Amino acid sequence: MIVENSVQLEEFKRTYDREDCILIPIQCDDNKHSVNDELSLLYVQMWGGKEFMLPFNHSETINLNIKNLYKMSSKHKLYTYDRKKLNHFVKLNGVVDVNLIHYMNTGNPLDLEQIDTNAHNFLNMKYYKKENINTIVPVMKHLEKCRKISKILKDTIEKYDQYVNMSYNDEVLDNLSYMENNGLHTTEGLVYSEYNLFTSTGRPSNRFGGTNFAALNKKDGSRKPYVSRFKNGVLVEMDFDAYHLRLIADKVGYDFPNGSVHEHMAKFYGVDYEEAKKLSFQYLYGFIPHDVIQMNPYFSKVHDYIEKLWKEYNSKEFIVSDIYNRRIYKKNLSDMNANKLFNYTIQLMETENNMKALTRLIPEIKDYKSKLILYSYDSFLLDFNMEDGLDYLKKVKGILEQDGKYPVKVSWGLNYHEMKDITEKFVD
Repeated sequence: MIVENSVQLEEFKRTYDREDCILIPIQCDDNKHSVNDELSLLYVQMWGGKEFMLPFNHSETINLNIKNLYKMSSKHKLYTYDRKKLNHFVKLNGVVDVNLIHYMNTGNPLDLEQIDTNAHNFLNMKYYKKENINTIVPVMKHLEKCRKISKILKDTIEKYDQYVNMSYNDEVLDNLSYMENNGLHTTEGLVYSEYNLFTSTGRPSNRFGGTNFAALNKKDGSRKPYVSRFKNGVLVEMDFDAYHLRLIADKVGYDFPNGSVHEHMAKFYGVDYEEAKKLSFQYLYGFIPHDVIQMNPYFSKVHDYIEKLWKEYNSKEFIVSDIYNRRIYKKNLSDMNANKLFNYTIQLMETENNMKALTRLIPEIKDYKSKLILYSYDSFLLDFNMEDGLDYLKKVKGILEQDGKYPVKVSWGLNYHEMKDITEKFVD
């Protein structure tokens, strides 16, 4: 049924309230970021097979008011192939991301290549310079494509649904879509990033529109166009200090004293701060020499942990993450060795700890004018409105630091390239 009037809408709602379903959003323009686009159609397939197409912006239909989507809460299970994208059009509780289910169990995202119909391909080729092509692709062709996607999703659900990690599904995807929605302001206007969770370690990559937001160069001026959207605003970066060293210390039961980790390590090495920093990261991500294991209690514990992790991985054929209890299966990883597995684990710890911190942070800051705009592994970037005051930054810093476990350095600037360290402003 194509739902075009109030009678059909009521019939849809009655059916929607009775059973599980699959939701597939079709945006107007697949080349646009979903934050910066409108919804053309929403395909809904009930678990029993009944199908509905809700039109909101299409040339062939009588279009519904988008506000009808805001009333689509359900007591039943809702599935989609991209919860993050769906969030940008309508926020529904408990939506299961089937792509994430597949990735968690196989190590790879779903293959949704080559599902476009001939009509999709023809119109996109002929009118490649035009916007909003999906609004003129015939509805029945969208239906044909949605049925293909729905079949893939249903097969995946039936195979893996019992392994859904709902805390990871809800928290991580919603945190990332929250940041995407805020966008980054440049000298040319707002741009949007797009986080991709489906990497070997689950550490999100972040690319969109030809820009790798996770790897903006600090030295070549690539960061200079990024500025505040506020008339009285600045960009503020919060950067964890010796983050990986501290995360692993928690894991292996090593207590760093208050103060600088690298100064602490320098005493063992008998070198200066910069050399100690270099050596610590060299040992953490690579080979730990025997003499370092003998004389440095931190790396002695790290060495024991690496061996234990490798043994567990080979005996159980999986490892389990600490926070979200994710299983990383041996069958999904290739060319693995003990040190490589340890490096994967560090990235996994980093990602999960950051996501948990964001889950605590976002509800506390969402009503402020300032925006959380970028997450890059060991740092967070804020578009700070001065009206929110220093207390806002103290609140963010405090939550990220988790009661001082993970100290944060703070810098700010009129653009993302020219940032000045202001950590001293937060010293009581």
